[in-house]
Amino acid sequence: MATKIFSPTPSVISSTLATTKTPVLPKAIVSRCLGTSLSAVVAATAVLTMVPALPAAGEGNQAYKLYYGTAASAANYGGYGGNSDRKTSAEYVYDVPEGWKERLVSKVEKGTNGTDSEFYNPKKRTEKEYLTFLSGFRQLAPRDVILNNLALSDVELQDLIAGADKVVSEEKKDEETGQVYYLYEIDGVGKHSLITVTCAKNKLYAHFVNAPAPEWNRDQDTLTHLRDSFKTVSSSS
Repeated sequence: MATKIFSPTPSVISSTLATTKTPVLPKAIVSRCLGTSLSAVVAATAVLTMVPALPAAGEGNQAYKLYYGTAASAANYGGYGGNSDRKTSAEYVYDVPEGWKERLVSKVEKGTNGTDSEFYNPKKRTEKEYLTFLSGFRQLAPRDVILNNLALSDVELQDLIAGADKVVSEEKKDEETGQVYYLYEIDGVGKHSLITVTCAKNKLYAHFVNAPAPEWNRDQDTLTHLRDSFKTVSSSS
């Protein structure tokens, strides 16, 4: 029987969950922008350790890069530079669509709500994926307890659940590593959310993929791919 990892709190939801063609720029404009564009690319490469990932079947030409997350504490935030260090010390990975931008997380934010990484679609900033983590958790509680307590610390998630047409959850096990993941799908008012939660290395990791309804309807395959790409990295990997 799973041991609850959160103190009892009022439930936010019931404990039973329902099972464009690019315009051609004038050469003068291209010349003026070239230096800035190259600088931005170099800066982004220095910040992240990412490698190309192949698109899944049915996703057209969408390409991805693999992000390595370290889940470092706020005290150590920014203390270890270098791409090789990030990859070596990674605790989790997930795919990021080509063209999406990173929102740099502040040390204060990391320390208060556990946000470790975040990427967004520059064409629609509310279409995004991000990861939060909390230390001190050895195992998963029941699925409804986990979702309830995630919502207690996230007002937007509370509102999404409260007005949701459907909330579905399931448990999946990685056949290769044995790692157990909880998957949640919330079909809210004007917004869709996919959440994956797992415990490893005495931490609780929660990976979120959020999108407004129009973007969800358009990018469902891509967003589901992002959800499915998240996994923790074992020490031996």
